[in-house]
Amino acid sequence: MLIDSGAYMMAFNETIQSLLELPFIENRKVRVTDERVVEYLVVGPIAVRFTNRKALCDGFVLPGDTEPLLGAIPMEEMDVLVHPQRRQLVVNPEHPDYAALKMKQTSPIVL
Repeated sequence: MLIDSGAYMMAFNETIQSLLELPFIENRKVRVTDERVVEYLVVGPIAVRFTNRKALCDGFVLPGDTEPLLGAIPMEEMDVLVHPQRRQLVVNPEHPDYAALKMKQTSPIVL
């Protein structure tokens, strides 16, 4: 799986989807690298695991055997980083035993 910090979501191909048979959620339009707007199936939920981390997310189904992508949102939820010299995904060394999620204190929203 390609670690793509420039992508937001997780994406994998039709071949993987045919093996996993994840439930359909919706069709969603996204802007791809060349600025085209393309519609993809969204499936999920998907449990993504890396070492002692886990994230739950939805995923886009890309055509054919397109290379799967792990985007910034599941990476953020797992509190993992890209090590640029080793070109590897690593657990955040500031929180080796748990994923520390960032939350800002904001004014409450009244519904």
